[in-house]
Amino acid sequence: MPIELYRDKHHICLMFTDLIEEDGQAIQANQFLIVDHGMGAIIDPGGNLAFNELFMGMSRHFPPQKLAYLIASHADPDIIASLDRWMTSTQAQLVISRIWERFAPHFTKVGKTENRVIGVPDAGGRLPLGNSELLLLPAHFLHAEGNFHFYDPVSRILFTGDLGVSLTTGAQAQRPVTDLMPHIARMEGFHRRYMVSNKILRLWVQMARQLPIDMIVPQHGAPIMGQQAIADLFNWLEGLQCGIDLFDQRAYQLPTAQIDPATRQVRPPLRAVAGA
Repeated sequence: MPIELYRDKHHICLMFTDLIEEDGQAIQANQFLIVDHGMGAIIDPGGNLAFNELFMGMSRHFPPQKLAYLIASHADPDIIASLDRWMTSTQAQLVISRIWERFAPHFTKVGKTENRVIGVPDAGGRLPLGNSELLLLPAHFLHAEGNFHFYDPVSRILFTGDLGVSLTTGAQAQRPVTDLMPHIARMEGFHRRYMVSNKILRLWVQMARQLPIDMIVPQHGAPIMGQQAIADLFNWLEGLQCGIDLFDQRAYQLPTAQIDPATRQVRPPLRAVAGA
């Protein structure tokens, strides 16, 4: 069942957290349905693992034939690998960074995306949805080269893709975080590796602080809710060393580890006996 993030007479935001079997083979992922005055959009629809459950779950709340947009923060498989099936099952347009506009058709059969892709310029824009709009906010290199976050001014929710991610189960992702400090342990490793640099984080935070935000909702893990938790997130991100900040020549050396295709394990190479 989806989690209702927001609802009024004309506007609804739903989050699906548990559409993928939690067998350790695929990372937990959230998908989102936003409807305003009878016009719908799905944010980060996911891969083929999620398609059937998401399509059926959405259909219980909104007719697929009225879906206007598939909105992708970037082009990773867990974001839009199911694109071919959505292009077949609906008349929705794909909204994605211009950087990925000509890569996305590789997820579909020939011709499926023709005249159905809205390429978003680097500066972002305002996308009409019903009687409202979504703000497509630049979030480049957090973590993809062409990356956007999506702000809904009605619900005051900021959908942040891979920023704010926590590594949790689908059940844990249903419980909003209101105290950030104990939650950082679930976030830190991911952000240090997947976010490109502290400079980019600081630029993003400076932009995001200009918005009235009630909830930040990432594509993996739990929403972050409440003014204090959101302020603490911004402060944490501003000071986080990550990505290229942490890399030096030690990360770029000729490899010596052996990969065993039978066990799929990596191990140190065999060493010569007695220095021979």
